Amino acid sequence: MQRMTKQFKIAKEKVPEALLKLEDAIPLVQQVKFAKFDETVEMALRLGVDPKHADQMVRGTVVLPHGLGRSKRVLAIAVGEKQKEAEESGADLVGGEEIVEKIQAGWIDFEAVVATPDMMRSVGKLGKVLGPRGLMPNPKTGTVTVEIGKAVKEIKAGKVEFRVDKTGIIHAPIGKVSFPKQNLIDNAQAIVSSVMKAKPAAAKGKYLRSLTVSSTMGPGVKVDPAITEMA
Repeated sequence: MQRMTKQFKIAKEKVPEALLKLEDAIPLVQQVKFAKFDETVEMALRLGVDPKHADQMVRGTVVLPHGLGRSKRVLAIAVGEKQKEAEESGADLVGGEEIVEKIQAGWIDFEAVVATPDMMRSVGKLGKVLGPRGLMPNPKTGTVTVEIGKAVKEIKAGKVEFRVDKTGIIHAPIGKVSFPKQNLIDNAQAIVSSVMKAKPAAAKGKYLRSLTVSSTMGPGVKVDPAITEMA
């Protein structure tokens, strides 16, 4: 652990305090990375909202143009022909009432869940299990839909769900540190654009207050929020 701390300090010394342009921040994150695995690059956006007020909640989804570097394990909850549609679209797991009971018993071997509206009476029972993990299907994020095949394909293609936390910050992955620089830039701009479009009418003052990018183990690199002009 001490060795990792030393590596982090060395990496941090290479990061300036000044705000950088996104096209300079991304390659710096790639340059100062020191972990031996292919780290995820994450973006943190601090917003001028108070999430305690329902009319200032910010959430949404975006399909990243270059994906996330790995495909999520998707569970589709449906019956009849919709099960076949989900399977043909690439769902890793498909089931109906029996899968709901399996989850209630403690099974959580998946990373995303989609469901058809007619299954929500049963899926609703899973709120305490799926909710805290951010896995509960929701019409607002397109994970409760009759177009279950489309929903599965979008998640497989790199669909990201974002939601502001209680401190007013959105954390969102934008790809792997091994990605080409431009791919990470494109993905980052897609996130910012979606967050800006999700700005609540009740938000007052400056909306995007700060922006930081970092790898899983690396230090944060501050980005000029003026990126919004490109979003």
